[in-house]
Amino acid sequence: MQPKINTAKLYLPAGLLTMFILLAVFIYQHPTLQLDIDISTLVQAHTSAALDAIMQAISWFGNMPYSAITAITASLLFYLFRYKREALYVLLAMLSGAVSSVIKGIVNRPRPLQPLIRVVAKNMQQSFPSGHVMYYVILFGFIAFLMRRLVQIPKLIRGAIFYLCMALVLTISISRIYLGAHWFTDVAGGYLLGSVCLFILCGLYIPRLP
Repeated sequence: MQPKINTAKLYLPAGLLTMFILLAVFIYQHPTLQLDIDISTLVQAHTSAALDAIMQAISWFGNMPYSAITAITASLLFYLFRYKREALYVLLAMLSGAVSSVIKGIVNRPRPLQPLIRVVAKNMQQSFPSGHVMYYVILFGFIAFLMRRLVQIPKLIRGAIFYLCMALVLTISISRIYLGAHWFTDVAGGYLLGSVCLFILCGLYIPRLP
């Protein structure tokens, strides 16, 4: 007898995906928003060379080729400690780049430009959604998820990795806005679509748990 699917668990990712689609359509029709400019201005109200360096360090893991190196390194660590399935799933986070690139091409939103806001990090691709935010939500979000599941790993190590991953997921949005790489709605789109992809990844992983 086949187990029943808990449809209630599908409501959240379905709702997030719907919100993302609606936001993408809105951004396609209104690429420049006063709300985005106001939020960027607020985030950039206090700047310094030290803060620039901190924000660039936060974004570093999502820059190519370091994003691939980060995912591969994390996957190798899981593999070396005999978490082979986990290693494979961590590698799947790199697919977020392909997903975001396709949507960026469809929506075709220009990057933030001066003099509207201060631009520290210049990028070539289109702006919506934020690929960095998507990547962080999927990769670091999944690793944080694993740290709650793999109880055989020492608690102190699991806790340190979990909070580090969550800190990166939460601060990447501020980093991208501060650096002038993305608008607020870009990072919102990254969180929405990244969360949907994370739900799918975790959902594929859970049924095969021993």
